[in-house]
Amino acid sequence: MPQPNRTPGSAALPASRSGRAVPHAMPLVAMALVVVLLGAFLWLLQRNERDEEALALIKDALWVEQNLHFQLASDEDKLERLAETLGRTEVDLRQFAAMARLVVNTNPAIERVLWLDPQGRTMLAEPPLPRDGMPGADGPPGDSLTRHDAMRIARSSGLRAYGAPYRIDVTDRGFDVAFPLFRDGVFVGALVGVFSFEAMLTHHVPWWFAQRYQLEVIDVTGTVLGAKSRMVVPGSVADSGAGQAPDPARSHVIPFDPPGHGLALVATAYPSESNVTRTVLVAAIFALTGSALWSLWSLRRHIAGRLRAEEALREEHAFRKAMEDSLTVGMRARDLEGRITYVNPAFCRMVGLEAEDLVGRGPPMPYWLPEEIDRAEAALQDVLAGRAPETGLEMRFRRADGERFDALIYEAPLIDANGRQTGWMGSVLDITERKHAEELARQQQERLQQTSRLITMGEMASTLAHELNQPLSAIASYCTGCLNRLRSGRFDTDEVAAALEKLAAQAKRAGQVVRRIHDFVRKRDPNVAPCSLARVLEDCVGLTGADAARLGVRVELDAPADLPPVTGDRILLQQVVLNLMRNGIEAMARTPLDDRRLTVTVRREGGGDDAGDGVLLTEIRDRGCGVAPDVAERLFSPFFTTKREGMGMGLNICRSIVEHHRGRLWFEAVAAEDAPDGNSAGTRFLFTLPVHAQSSGRVSDQSAEAAE
Repeated sequence: MPQPNRTPGSAALPASRSGRAVPHAMPLVAMALVVVLLGAFLWLLQRNERDEEALALIKDALWVEQNLHFQLASDEDKLERLAETLGRTEVDLRQFAAMARLVVNTNPAIERVLWLDPQGRTMLAEPPLPRDGMPGADGPPGDSLTRHDAMRIARSSGLRAYGAPYRIDVTDRGFDVAFPLFRDGVFVGALVGVFSFEAMLTHHVPWWFAQRYQLEVIDVTGTVLGAKSRMVVPGSVADSGAGQAPDPARSHVIPFDPPGHGLALVATAYPSESNVTRTVLVAAIFALTGSALWSLWSLRRHIAGRLRAEEALREEHAFRKAMEDSLTVGMRARDLEGRITYVNPAFCRMVGLEAEDLVGRGPPMPYWLPEEIDRAEAALQDVLAGRAPETGLEMRFRRADGERFDALIYEAPLIDANGRQTGWMGSVLDITERKHAEELARQQQERLQQTSRLITMGEMASTLAHELNQPLSAIASYCTGCLNRLRSGRFDTDEVAAALEKLAAQAKRAGQVVRRIHDFVRKRDPNVAPCSLARVLEDCVGLTGADAARLGVRVELDAPADLPPVTGDRILLQQVVLNLMRNGIEAMARTPLDDRRLTVTVRREGGGDDAGDGVLLTEIRDRGCGVAPDVAERLFSPFFTTKREGMGMGLNICRSIVEHHRGRLWFEAVAAEDAPDGNSAGTRFLFTLPVHAQSSGRVSDQSAEAAE
């Protein structure tokens, strides 16, 4: 089965991780080796101590065995000299008893000295036998049996002979050493020395040996015949039980020959007192080693976690850097003193400078305009003081090649991981294209508004011509009348003056119509200034008066003279009011003639009379057919119209103009029950305009006109 292909990156990743894991694991491996070597060293040290103890045990046991043999040989020599004395001459019993007593008293290992005849009967015992102490008395049956065996061997060999061990009394065991007695070559008996194992061990084993070891004499069956101490030592024969071999790790067995017969010396070391200091030291070493291992493991985990965190931080940094490099928005960070600490590539491309040329620079910045350094410095101080505008700050900057561009800057505090502010982060947007597009849109809007006004005037041309024709006809009539009177020579001066005054009034009337038309249709730049909304409404009523009269519509204006001015362009506001009034007049084409009434009302809402706040609410109410629900949703949409020859831009332009003046335009349907007369309906269009901020009370029409 084919194996799946692995990319080099996927193979390199585990390899790199394993490569990093090896150095990190080295301290743990080294510490584990230290623990192993320390354990091996302690084991070897303990083993060496045990070997030294075992060697010392063997040496001391051999020394004791040699010492016992030396003492036994010395005692045997004394008994042999005594036996030679008996074999040479006839000895008096008293004299022999004295000699035997001396031997017993001076040699503690010799429990008793016996003089036996050829038949094995006791001739003399020193000290006397426990039973009666008389010559010829025999010892215990077991003792006599082993003693006779030794005597027979000594007689046949002519040399000393050792008997098998036997019980001397209730608490002691021993053995016999028989020396043959020959007088003139004739066997005349034997001298027997009774040796006690307990006495031998008690008097011939030194104290220093007894402090270290338990010494026992055992027979071939493993029975303890004598011991230096009655205390049971772990590992000794007494501890293991009869017939069981002693612990070879703690005991050493040496054949005890002579006297032979399978006897052996068993030296068992006492349990050594535990070395508390060494134990504590070893425990401390292992505890420290364990704590070191735990510390290394914890440190390794900490380092591994830190490496993972650093890896994640590098990945996050790379991700954020890639994201910042891909931005088209310029990013610029500054410290609390205004020095640049960071810029992204988009900002570098925006100003045409490298990051090395910007980082660390303080004000003035190389991309500031020379003529706006003071403004840029003031804006920087506002930012550093925390007064950066939330809506952003528009500035003009200069690129390295001298090209200028518009920038919109948003500033936000730069907070570190501890929650302290370390500077400011700015987002810089190049809005040159947007400003250019806004300028084009503004120009297009102005052209559209101009076109709309021309269309409106075109639609009102016949009405306006009729309105102009009336004062012009009146002027012509007055002129003709005055000429006729003057030519006739019969005239009254007062009558001619009155006619000329009427002529002047009609000329003024015609001039006002022409001025209104001229102001309304002429192309000019927007002029935003304080203006009287009541005067705007009066001009619009004058312009629509002819159309209203032609259709039988009564126009009612309710505009108090003490209204505060609004800030705006008078001509644009006239265009809004004129469009809304003409729509209301046309909407009442099918309304009964008596109900055709257009009401224009303006009132102030919010704020006091002397305060420079609040709005002026203008209401234009008709009693027409109203607005259908399906039309209401699209009424302000561009290119939507209910007129046969309309463009559908009038109300859209009106809303744009009102919103440009920071106002709001909407409409409300008027039900029949809401009408004052109770039987008419219609629609009312309302719009608000903010009061001029520096106004303090009423502004006269003359001052408003001067401002216009």
